[in-house]
Amino acid sequence: MSYWTSRQLIQTTLAIIPLLCLVRPALALEGNQPPPRKYSNVERLVLPRLKAVHEDVLKLRAQRNKIALLPGRNDYRCILHAHAEDSDHTGGTLLEMLSDAKQAGISAILLTDHFRPPRDFINGRWRGLKDGVLFIPGSEIRGCLLYPEVSVFDKMELPFPELLKAVTAGDGMMFLSHIEERTEHPLDGLTGLEIYNRHWDAKRDMASLIAVAMKLTDPKELAELEAAVRLYPDELLAFQCDYPQVYVDKWDSGTKTIRLTGIAANDCHHNQVFVVKMVDEETVLLGTIVDKDAGMRKITAATRPGIKAMTKGHQPGDLLARVDLDPYQRSLWNTSTHILAPMLDETALRAALKAGHAYVAFDWMCEATGFRFEARNPDGQPIGNMGDEVKHVEGLTLHAQYPLPCQTRLLRDGGLVAETSGQDRVIFPVATPGVYRLEAWLTVDGEPRPWIFSNPIYVR
Repeated sequence: MSYWTSRQLIQTTLAIIPLLCLVRPALALEGNQPPPRKYSNVERLVLPRLKAVHEDVLKLRAQRNKIALLPGRNDYRCILHAHAEDSDHTGGTLLEMLSDAKQAGISAILLTDHFRPPRDFINGRWRGLKDGVLFIPGSEIRGCLLYPEVSVFDKMELPFPELLKAVTAGDGMMFLSHIEERTEHPLDGLTGLEIYNRHWDAKRDMASLIAVAMKLTDPKELAELEAAVRLYPDELLAFQCDYPQVYVDKWDSGTKTIRLTGIAANDCHHNQVFVVKMVDEETVLLGTIVDKDAGMRKITAATRPGIKAMTKGHQPGDLLARVDLDPYQRSLWNTSTHILAPMLDETALRAALKAGHAYVAFDWMCEATGFRFEARNPDGQPIGNMGDEVKHVEGLTLHAQYPLPCQTRLLRDGGLVAETSGQDRVIFPVATPGVYRLEAWLTVDGEPRPWIFSNPIYVR
């Protein structure tokens, strides 16, 4: 999550204190309404719910089967939209990111530095393999993620069409970011767009952010939050994760006319480390590790009586609480973009991303590595995979295979056309041309949660 989230949390808190036979056809193009939720985010946040989710996740992982990879392709878990040592609101370092990436099983990180002249985000930044993890430099600016092959430092102030042309020259890539802020932004010329961003989940959910902040200023609630971090760290980070409707709507609308690669945005900074500092026995400062004291918010016992118990026996300036919600390892494990490429190098990953040979997965529930989605001709021979364009013929089918049984939703041109439940292999007949993509859902604690978003197969 980004720094904006923590600041908004604190400010808002202060303000309020004062297979074919198994396929169930759907009405064609009836729209895209995801499965209903059972709990609100605030309800998901309590310990019993986190515990229930954790227990179901363990069961799901125990069911996981290994799937043979596509011939000539590996499945690399990769991270896009990641920050380290690039701004005063980023709390993590490159060395920390590297160490945590290895723990999380990440193959590559595509950095997105906040642009800070005179530093060039290409030259002088990590590039290539570092202890087994591939780094590709890039930048987040003007509402997009930029991954040029060479420096475009002298072109960053050009009009957008000229910047886009410079960035995407050769195997350069440019993805639209933070879709909720730019739903009308044109997509022509872009490599693709974010189809999920963790920051959006937090940004639109003030109620549960306030609940987190309130827990930081009461001893009992603080103890519960610390227990949640200790016992259920992945479930806690994911409690706000929801269906990214505004993102996939933009994507589905765009892919009707142009090919666009969908990616996940972790937007990780390792800055959601909340601290409470004592001012006096009735007053504390609430902020994060990237805040100066002057930028933190004062909260008093008049509005949060538990503060008196927190300050008892302490001296002004003492650190009363420190709760780390988003270490890189946890953020990187939460969501990733799986890239299907022949080898782990920059050229291969760029080519695969531009071709749409990728899918997005919430691996915190169960690692999705091995997921397959392909088109087959009437003889059952594979003729295309995610990102590919195939010709519509009678008898064309779409095949999906998952590491464990799940709920599948097949969408054509953004409309739901078929569903399955409890299957790890499904086959869909293709009656008409269109842009087909899959969503896989898993049920934890009695409610469905999105697990996999495939890139489309374009049937012409």
